[in-house]
Amino acid sequence: MSEDDSTGETPTEVVRGANRQPIVSVLGHVDHGKTSVLDLVRSIGSERQASVMDREAGGITQHIGATEVPADVLNETCKAMLRGKEFKSPGLLFIDTPGHHSFVSLRNRGGSVADIAILVVDVMEGLQPQTIESLNTLRETKTPFVIAANKVDRIHGWRCEEGRSFLESFASQRDDVKSYFDDRYWKMLGQFSSHGFNIERYDKIKDFQQNVALVPMSAKEGEGLQDLLAVSVGLAERFLEDRLTDTIGPAMGTVLEMRDEIGMGKTIDVILYRGSLKIGDNIMLASSDGAFTTHIKGLKRPKGMSEMRDAGKRWVNFGEIQAACGVKIVAPNLENAIAGTTLHLANTKQQKAEAEQSIREEWRGIYDKMPIMCSVCQKVSPRVEFIEQCQKNTCPNAVEEKNGVVIKADTVGGLEALAFELFKLKIPVRQASVGPVNKKDILMAKSIQDPLNKVILGFSTKPNNEVADELKDDDSEVTFFSGSIIYHIIDAFEEWREKTQSDIEAAQRESLVYPGRLLYLKDHTFRAKNPAIVGMRVVGGRIHIGQKIMKMDGTPVGQVKSLRSRDSEELKQASQGEEVAVAIQGPTVGRHIEELDEFYVDVPESHAKRLKKLNLDPIEQEILEELIRLHRKQDHFWGR
Repeated sequence: MSEDDSTGETPTEVVRGANRQPIVSVLGHVDHGKTSVLDLVRSIGSERQASVMDREAGGITQHIGATEVPADVLNETCKAMLRGKEFKSPGLLFIDTPGHHSFVSLRNRGGSVADIAILVVDVMEGLQPQTIESLNTLRETKTPFVIAANKVDRIHGWRCEEGRSFLESFASQRDDVKSYFDDRYWKMLGQFSSHGFNIERYDKIKDFQQNVALVPMSAKEGEGLQDLLAVSVGLAERFLEDRLTDTIGPAMGTVLEMRDEIGMGKTIDVILYRGSLKIGDNIMLASSDGAFTTHIKGLKRPKGMSEMRDAGKRWVNFGEIQAACGVKIVAPNLENAIAGTTLHLANTKQQKAEAEQSIREEWRGIYDKMPIMCSVCQKVSPRVEFIEQCQKNTCPNAVEEKNGVVIKADTVGGLEALAFELFKLKIPVRQASVGPVNKKDILMAKSIQDPLNKVILGFSTKPNNEVADELKDDDSEVTFFSGSIIYHIIDAFEEWREKTQSDIEAAQRESLVYPGRLLYLKDHTFRAKNPAIVGMRVVGGRIHIGQKIMKMDGTPVGQVKSLRSRDSEELKQASQGEEVAVAIQGPTVGRHIEELDEFYVDVPESHAKRLKKLNLDPIEQEILEELIRLHRKQDHFWGR
């Protein structure tokens, strides 16, 4: 049964499954305390403060994680607020969705699984770019959410107490502290309103369908957590009953990551959001070579409230598990399973056929998101948009330009996130794949003609042994950027790209023949011919060794062989105002050139076209225009 079936017009005919726990996605701007909130959740009922954040690269969680909070812990934690009542839900399952703005793709993946979201916002900083992106994602996926207004402890004079609710805390604060809090609150209310969201402090809301609940808290000091949990569970139970009981049907889950566990071999961590799985079941997964089937040999879940990536040896074996839960699956041939893709139950022929079709469509969707360049207009857009433009004949005879960078990642979500960042920079992707960098990737990067795109970007992935040394070589034709934080990779790539572009332009400028006008000085003839050596002043522009000069009427004179200053110093170039001795191969003084003659640097037509696009100084621009007018007396289209 699909989720659409659960919302039909004849609810009496719908078969419901057991009530499952709501899946909660946690989003937020980097450093606003998203991972700290999750660490606080993991620390409930335990003296051990969870420390996943301590080992995450840059303090930003890079892979979706999962934490289960049992119902008894929820009821105990929120006891003061429940006033004798208990939650119906069997617990909460937290998905730790990456908080940095690069991870729009992973947020969408998390949002599609999540029943409700917690948006963590620093009460002192308010909305930031990543927060706004999170809001847009929540709006697009129609995911209900609660705002965790974190870091109230930063409000001047605020006194925190671990385990205390916000309402208790607020009542005990001084009036001036309350006033300062209200200032921050009203500012945040205005920010959310400007983005189309009506927010209200949770204890003042009369209609939760019309307003988004805001829960002030301090993850650092452990204050306000019970408020956040109570509001989250309450909203889910009140408005998502149909969704939380739609658990019947072939099992489906999201693969979080593939891990090599001691004593288990290759395993996959999965969020099961529908159906059930048992030992012996056949499952279908996605690999870079397409769909493949394997069978379950073991199902393991973390003890108590451990986060799946942080469980260590704290695993419990199960014969069967029900949605929703985080589960570690032990099965053969998992080494090619790709994180971020969907797991499907595949016990019957029909289930296998449907699963294979679904995986094929999933890969097609990823392929269609890759940014590519149009051969006609040079616009960079996702492949699916390019195809639509071709169908509309917007760019007749357009094809995909064989230009772009090569990207690699250890997960599908990482690949999508990297592609999303590159699309924002209008940089096309030539090839994208999951796994270590290999020879095929290097050959593809080498084939790219654009020197700015002879690049491989690797997110949380390394080169295999065959190509590692080649990529480390300073003389390598391909430049490789890698890391575990996407925005660091992008920053390094942008910095390299700017420097490389600058170096290319500098080389081009050096090879360009710039406009120049010269005056043959009176009484400055040092040699009459072979070559003629005369004194000249650069009236405007510049002159460079190897360039040709011509008379003001366009008559060729000869080529500059050398330049010397008044101190007899050899020069490569002389600029406006300088007086230099010029050796010219070709003319004879008195026959071809005379004192007080003026000359132009002979600018080739192809160079003139490029110079027109540059920001020349006014005198160089004037000389270039004089040259163009001179040449167009003979050729009307010269320099066009």
